[in-house]
Amino acid sequence: MKDMFIESLKNLFKKPATHQYPFEPSPPPPNYRGNIVYKKELCIFCTKCELVCPPGAIRFTYNEDGSREFHYNPYLCIYCGECVRACPKAGCLIQVEEMAPPATEEEIPNWDEIEKEAEESKKRWLKARKKPQAKKS
Repeated sequence: MKDMFIESLKNLFKKPATHQYPFEPSPPPPNYRGNIVYKKELCIFCTKCELVCPPGAIRFTYNEDGSREFHYNPYLCIYCGECVRACPKAGCLIQVEEMAPPATEEEIPNWDEIEKEAEESKKRWLKARKKPQAKKS
């Protein structure tokens, strides 16, 4: 009993073995692959990142004017980095040592709707491209 009391007193003055999480951020683990950052101005819209993404966290929607929009779900992403490796344009997709911020239910995108819209818009876009063009006289 005496030994336990002495050990308890020693522990009162020792540095804690754990991180003080709310006050100190946890350090990233070794070989941490962080959040994906997309730079629209560098994108050539080749859609290679969408094709190689294992969980399907990247989707492109096709607009009626032929332009495309990039959609990324950081809460679905497994941070494997395949999209970064597949991107032919350097700097368009990069990984940074930041985690996705915690989100409330309202902030999380409705990914099911985005996926559905991406599939439908791609079908419309492909159908419009296949239409035979009128020959010029």
